[in-house]
Amino acid sequence: MPSPQRLVRVVALLAGALLLSGCFAAAPGGGADDRLGVALSFQPVANLSPYSDDALLLTKLGTAETLTVLDPDGTPRPGLAESWQQTDPRTLRLTLRPGVTFHDGTPLTAENAAASINHVTTATTPPRAIKGVRLSAKAADERTLEITTAEPDPVLPQRLTASQLVILAPSAYADPSAPNPVRAGTGPYVLDSVQGASGATLSANPRYWGGAPKTSGIDARFIADGAARTNALRAGEVDVVDTVPVSQLPAVTGNEVLDVPLPRLVGAHLNTRSAVFADPATRAAARQAIDPAAIAQGVYAGQADAARGLFGPASPWAGDAPRPAAAPGPARGTIRIATYDERPELPEIASVVAENLRAAGFEVPDVVVQEYSTIESDLLSGAFDVVIGARNYSVDTGDPISYLSSDWTCDGGYNLSRLCDPAIDAAVDAARPAPIEERERAAVRIAGQIVGTDAIVPIVHERTRIGVAPGVRGVAQDGYDHRLITAETSLGA
Repeated sequence: MPSPQRLVRVVALLAGALLLSGCFAAAPGGGADDRLGVALSFQPVANLSPYSDDALLLTKLGTAETLTVLDPDGTPRPGLAESWQQTDPRTLRLTLRPGVTFHDGTPLTAENAAASINHVTTATTPPRAIKGVRLSAKAADERTLEITTAEPDPVLPQRLTASQLVILAPSAYADPSAPNPVRAGTGPYVLDSVQGASGATLSANPRYWGGAPKTSGIDARFIADGAARTNALRAGEVDVVDTVPVSQLPAVTGNEVLDVPLPRLVGAHLNTRSAVFADPATRAAARQAIDPAAIAQGVYAGQADAARGLFGPASPWAGDAPRPAAAPGPARGTIRIATYDERPELPEIASVVAENLRAAGFEVPDVVVQEYSTIESDLLSGAFDVVIGARNYSVDTGDPISYLSSDWTCDGGYNLSRLCDPAIDAAVDAARPAPIEERERAAVRIAGQIVGTDAIVPIVHERTRIGVAPGVRGVAQDGYDHRLITAETSLGA
């Protein structure tokens, strides 16, 4: 017997079907009542372009895929490439899966895969995963792809797991400056349409190389407000919700909550170029005022781990970073604090941090809270003195050196603290050619240098909570946040 929540969605979908009768054919594998409703916390800011962080939505919804994927311990596994080998220090040769087609019917060939990669690498703003890595791709034959880097890159297979490196059909690049992923992926679900920043509609891909998906389609909604996402799950309007806020856990009755440890750091980024925090002693005063343990217990109700450094419990190789040695100076000056509300704990943390800093002697006006899409440019341009942000330090590649390069070097594309320290840049550059075990050890040392500057006050390492309706199975519990809905995701009766 269908659950009450499923009946709510069925009634709503049937009502819509009556209005649209005759306009659409039924999707393979079922009717409207076996479509999956999904609510995602981040709204697209670039029309789902693979050149942006929107690409995460493409992989989480199962519409686009990468050449390689990360397993839970960070090891690259086959994706669209069934195997690969390093033929020399600068060349990776990959063999593509046979018989794969894009959603528009075009076959996946090495030539098409190479073109897709080369479009991304030559974008005006290259993705973080390959920023500073000069690479190019070419076809050796129909199924053999060669990727060459300017310098040896021992983690190239990990780098290729980044969502921004999804392989799209040639049709996606009709306008190379603004790629369109609609009906251009290879995944179990076909992206049929995008409703701006509000939602997307997907249908099952019966010819998926990994086997036909277990539902007929996905109705995705992009809902930034955590309470609204949770209410949609409680009301039976959706079946899967990512990022359930801690404050909403008591309300998620009758639904399952999947708890997934994340390599995600929440921290207070202190703008090292602002009038207040250009002084290391003033940054040290701010660091001394903030209590990560109290925030972990208060805001997160113990559902997060107080941070001891940049890298947390989800990374077994991460040791404790040495604590900063700078002596705190006077807590003076006016501070502007900003954050975004897609992660509902962040505004709460920002309020607590503001109170901590006021108590220490800083002047702090009201905290600025906006949707990420509207505040991103100001965050990156240094418009604020403090940014409370959440960052999955393994999200792009599973490689800590790539994260340190993008977030903590002078030319890094996501340097919220605007830190520019030649010693840190040199240490990151020295670690680039190292194999993964050496990179991890180097990352711990470099993280200690960064925390030692007080450019960031690490606060907590998060766990994500995925809400699922009764009977839903096969939701990916991916600590790297690349995947959510797969071909194996199914609805209960």
